[in-house]
Amino acid sequence: MPTYSKLILVGQIAGGFGVKGEVRVTAYTAEPMALMSYGPLLRADGSVGLTLTSARPDKNGVVGRAKEIATKEQADALRGLKLHILRERLPEPEEDEFYLTDLVGLEARDPEGIVLGTIKSVQNFGADDMLEIAPAAGGQTWYLPFTKDAAPELHIADGWLLAVRPVEVGEREPD
Repeated sequence: MPTYSKLILVGQIAGGFGVKGEVRVTAYTAEPMALMSYGPLLRADGSVGLTLTSARPDKNGVVGRAKEIATKEQADALRGLKLHILRERLPEPEEDEFYLTDLVGLEARDPEGIVLGTIKSVQNFGADDMLEIAPAAGGQTWYLPFTKDAAPELHIADGWLLAVRPVEVGEREPD
């Protein structure tokens, strides 16, 4: 089975559409119809979640038929199911571009080159992307905003990024 870090979230089942077993899928891709070209869409554990056999564009994604769904009730029962594909199914990014998932596993180093930890995940809680970092010394993970100020240098091929921790409330900037 593929590991979660190698899966890319591409959509989510929004429920049934109509009464003939069609399913509405919210797409998290730039081009919603790309969901048809990825083959089986996977659950977070790597098992097959949905295999679209036909689709048409909808306001938030696609509406279509799936091998696993025959009725509106079956489609509604899968509402909320997150759909993924293997990272390898995506084209290689252009030069100076990357997929957020490519950041997972990189070392986060401070300006002196000291390893602060490893990027465990990239989260978005509604504002900007946040890098969840597992400390090198162990303990609770912490978050670094994924901004140009906080992560000014990416060295993906070399396995690290520069992490500049924001000043904590109550702390002063060094003189």
